[in-house]
Amino acid sequence: MRIDILTIFPQMFDGPFNQSILKRAVEKGIADIHIHDIRDFTTNKHRSVDDYPFGGGAGMVMMVEPIALCIEKLKSERDYDAVIYMSPDGELLDQKLANRCSLYKNIIILCGHYKGIDERIREHFITKEISIGNYVLSGGELAAAVLCDSLIRLIPGVLNDETSALSDSFQDNLISPPVYTRPADFRGWKAPEVLLSGNEKLINQWKLEKAIERTKKRRPGMMEGE
Repeated sequence: MRIDILTIFPQMFDGPFNQSILKRAVEKGIADIHIHDIRDFTTNKHRSVDDYPFGGGAGMVMMVEPIALCIEKLKSERDYDAVIYMSPDGELLDQKLANRCSLYKNIIILCGHYKGIDERIREHFITKEISIGNYVLSGGELAAAVLCDSLIRLIPGVLNDETSALSDSFQDNLISPPVYTRPADFRGWKAPEVLLSGNEKLINQWKLEKAIERTKKRRPGMMEGE
């Protein structure tokens, strides 16, 4: 998967993409991530990418020209499955959406800032808008990093155990059951005997029961198909 990220703060991605699973995915050649500074595409001598909104109002708006030029350059070089804008009013990111997007080969992710982007970018270039929650961040960079992590870990070959992602919370509309590891007895706090039994059938039954129990308690809407 190739991911092109458009931002005015490229250094914000140094941490997330240079650690753990995302770093390994890039090193393996499974994920190909490119960060583009939108300021490199402005024709303004001061490298400005924002201006006051027409009609007045508080805050600044990201200008149409530098974003359009950046997207057009990338699209002239290859085809993209989606041009995604990280937006508070976009489709809410969940596991089903992550699963679908993980099948893409090439995507562009645009990170907004200030009071947002010129609407003409959304009208003429954006094909999908995604939100990571019903709240507002200072910019789209953190949201883009979350989206990338949720997609890349699903690509075959990224995780050491490819079955791991299949047992994650939300994959089957259930929250994952409790997990335990050594020691089996810590300060008298004991791991469930069934998990130590070696009986795969009983263990799987216990995991399913606990997953259902935890989902009903913490995310009842999931059980109702919401």
